Amino acid sequence: MSTTVDTSFAPVTFSEGAAKELYKLKDQQEIGEDYGLRVGVEGGGCAGMNYILGFDQRKDGDQEYFIEGIKVFMNKAHQMYLMGMMIDWQDGLNSRGFTFVNPNATSTCGCGTSFSA
Repeated sequence: MSTTVDTSFAPVTFSEGAAKELYKLKDQQEIGEDYGLRVGVEGGGCAGMNYILGFDQRKDGDQEYFIEGIKVFMNKAHQMYLMGMMIDWQDGLNSRGFTFVNPNATSTCGCGTSFSA
């Protein structure tokens, strides 16, 4: 069973640009209200762990947060890797996409989508 948690205790934050882009993606892809943004980690990548970021349905073991008005699902076990992380959106000539500013990462890869803790 999932648990809804107060936003003030959410383990991650979104920059204003990331929140705007997430709202835009949700509208463009016509994502239903039963979906939320999954934020997590998985083994792999050149630095050892990859970030997970995508719209998904709730799963067993998920906690639910509302961050900047966006429903977010996160497996409780992933919080120790993501606590305090800020998700940003870059839209420049050299970089376009979501970036992860993770204070728990001891190293990151060049593309910024994997890290080690």
